[in-house]
Amino acid sequence: MKDTGAGVVVIFGGRSEIGTELALRLARDATVVLTTRGGDGLDQQVQALTAAGAAAVHVKAFDADDLAAHRPLLDEIIAEHGPIGTAVVAFGILGDQSRAETDAEHAVAIVHTDYVAQVSLLTQLADRMRAVGRGRIVVFSSVAGARVRRANYVYGSAKAGLDGFASGLADALYGTGVQLLIVRPGFVIGRMTEGMDPAPLSSTPAQVAEATARALAKGKRSVWVPGSLAVLVLVMRLLPQSVWRRMPR
Repeated sequence: MKDTGAGVVVIFGGRSEIGTELALRLARDATVVLTTRGGDGLDQQVQALTAAGAAAVHVKAFDADDLAAHRPLLDEIIAEHGPIGTAVVAFGILGDQSRAETDAEHAVAIVHTDYVAQVSLLTQLADRMRAVGRGRIVVFSSVAGARVRRANYVYGSAKAGLDGFASGLADALYGTGVQLLIVRPGFVIGRMTEGMDPAPLSSTPAQVAEATARALAKGKRSVWVPGSLAVLVLVMRLLPQSVWRRMPR
């Protein structure tokens, strides 16, 4: 596979399985910064990245839901390591749909983490990268946002909003030297979906990361994982609402 480049790689959501897998594929000769709430408990990830050839690995505390913390963290990373070469926005929560239907605070918490916090971080990342005329940003959307289902409409609506925002931001960055890649996986078998029955065209964190690394290397704007999911989405959008509202998660 083509070299995806070194420099400073920052994973926002250092406990993310997909984020960790992608970091391993970008680690060679890079300075990798993992951010996580609390700033500890990532010894295994640090060891794996070091073994993968990272020049250095650092861990920083980061609470994505604390919007006021975004700017100071970015300023700190840039001051210590230089401009961010690749930023992977990998934090997010699935939430509890049943609870969210009656608990407004929980519904808002899902949307805040999966949309509002990402808008804040992406805007500030793009601004800094635009200023130096280079950089790459990875945004994780989802098939759940392609057409929102009744079975997980809170999470799906946040992903739909994120996808739209990222698409517009990518257009705004065109010609600036900054690449924004939108990754749209289907059901991912991992910690977040533990205990749930896998949906058709499921993938693993490693498969999503591999497809993402390839898309980054090729300078793509978006990628479905697996690629055949794009065809399924076209079919999904043609289904009558009377059928669609009965679709499972």
